[in-house]
Amino acid sequence: MTALFRGLLGSFLLLHMTTALSESDFDQLPNLGDASGRIISPLEDKLLGAAFMRQLRQSGMVLVDQEATSYLETLGHRLVARSETPGQDFTFFLVNDASINAFAGPGGYIGANVGLLLAAETESEVAGVMAHEIAHVTQRHLARAFDAADKLSIPSMAALAAALLIGSQNGAAGAAALTAASAASLQYQINFTRANEKEADRIGIQTLANAGFDPNGMAGFFGRLQKNSRLYGARPPEFLSTHPVTSNRISEATSRAESYPKVYIEPNLEFLLLQAKLRVGTYDNSNQVLADVLRYKGEAGGDTPVEHYEFALLLADNNKLKEARKVIEQLHENDPDRIAYRLVLANILYLGKQYKRALDIYASSLELYPDSLTVILPYATTLLSAGQAESAYKLLAASSDTHPFNPGVYKLLAQAAGATNRGVQTHTATSQYYLLNGYTNQAIEQLKLAEKQPGLSDYQTSRLQAGIKNLEALLQTEKLE
Repeated sequence: MTALFRGLLGSFLLLHMTTALSESDFDQLPNLGDASGRIISPLEDKLLGAAFMRQLRQSGMVLVDQEATSYLETLGHRLVARSETPGQDFTFFLVNDASINAFAGPGGYIGANVGLLLAAETESEVAGVMAHEIAHVTQRHLARAFDAADKLSIPSMAALAAALLIGSQNGAAGAAALTAASAASLQYQINFTRANEKEADRIGIQTLANAGFDPNGMAGFFGRLQKNSRLYGARPPEFLSTHPVTSNRISEATSRAESYPKVYIEPNLEFLLLQAKLRVGTYDNSNQVLADVLRYKGEAGGDTPVEHYEFALLLADNNKLKEARKVIEQLHENDPDRIAYRLVLANILYLGKQYKRALDIYASSLELYPDSLTVILPYATTLLSAGQAESAYKLLAASSDTHPFNPGVYKLLAQAAGATNRGVQTHTATSQYYLLNGYTNQAIEQLKLAEKQPGLSDYQTSRLQAGIKNLEALLQTEKLE
């Protein structure tokens, strides 16, 4: 094992501060006897994916919205469970970009732009795109593309993959990232071939149907994008550039979808509510949007639960908390277990500094949705604001064991540890937060600060020193690329 690989593996293991990475984690990854396994092993693919994700977080592209992320994770894992490799590890996340795009990165990391979810007319359309990207991973298309780049190290490949994605969202930033990665000439090597796209369509539609979605979701979305492409002028959706859609491809996808039984899928309220939330987040002038809603839809803000929900979000965004609470309370009364309504109501109460009632809602929500980060993160934030830092610390410490790769957990855990005078935990949690966001040097400095805390046991000192050594090895590999 090379020093480079040891450093990467050490940093990966460091993310499990209280648990070891077992061999079973890797047993579930596909071990295919093709060319893709010669250069990129399943373990290297996993390390590459973790490095890739750190690059993306550092770029600021990843949407920090646990509710939206949890929705995509649930949708994605539903598809994975009915894919050809149901035991494979996947990580799903949203990119904070209004353009229409989705992509498969190394190590089972799959991202979707906010614009993709907003452009979809049905949940099956989003599922169709996700199933397509999942197929790229299960068929090891990206690993095969990297096969020709056998002289690249894992950090180089991670930087290249991240740079290409950044470039698809921001040309100038992507060019700079590619220069930093020193791999611009290899860009073509990770572009999926036409055969890859066809295979991903075929397997993706099968997964889509097996998971209970409309098998026409993929072809329908492709067809609508192609039909409307002329409306985009000189710059069509990035999705059409990264996933070239032809009439023949749409025809084949449609024909394949029609080989499955026709199904009618009821509109998913959770999906429609998420679209409303994401839509409000994209408004440049929510005050003007609110004025338009009041003008055209009246004081009720509309007729449907989705319209009322979006209206409540707009009111809250414009600091009209009393009016917003009235709207969302009615929705909550009619559908008391709906997590989207609970979260908005609790947040409105939090903004109005009505902490006790907000905490009651979060506590009962956590009983309904145990170990849900969608609840835990705002719950902990409210506990901290209400002066209950010890309760926040206990909640977050437990969550860091079950959700070891979520930066938001460590950010709040560091705050709770600081508020309860836990010096070592403050610095180790902050280190984890920096590491997950791609700031290795700052992560090292935090561990060094933890090492200087009084009262450390020999075991704690040894663990911290090992962590520093691993991160310093990782930092050296990053500097060499």
